[in-house]
Amino acid sequence: MAVVASIVVMALLLIFILQNLTDATVHFLGMASTLPLGVAMLFAAIGGAVVVALVGAARILQLRREAKRSHR
Repeated sequence: MAVVASIVVMALLLIFILQNLTDATVHFLGMASTLPLGVAMLFAAIGGAVVVALVGAARILQLRREAKRSHR
């Protein structure tokens, strides 16, 4: 079931990218690049997911340390 869901999500992402091929100029840390709009939005979404995962992992580690201290 997970494989089918993954295939559907990938197909939807591919359709989204192919429908948004207009070039967009992206400025990041003083650099500028031209990318298709769909690709630029995909990179932004991936970057946001990475930030959320890092913050979540840091919070989980913090809670585990706190639980070990209170268990002693």
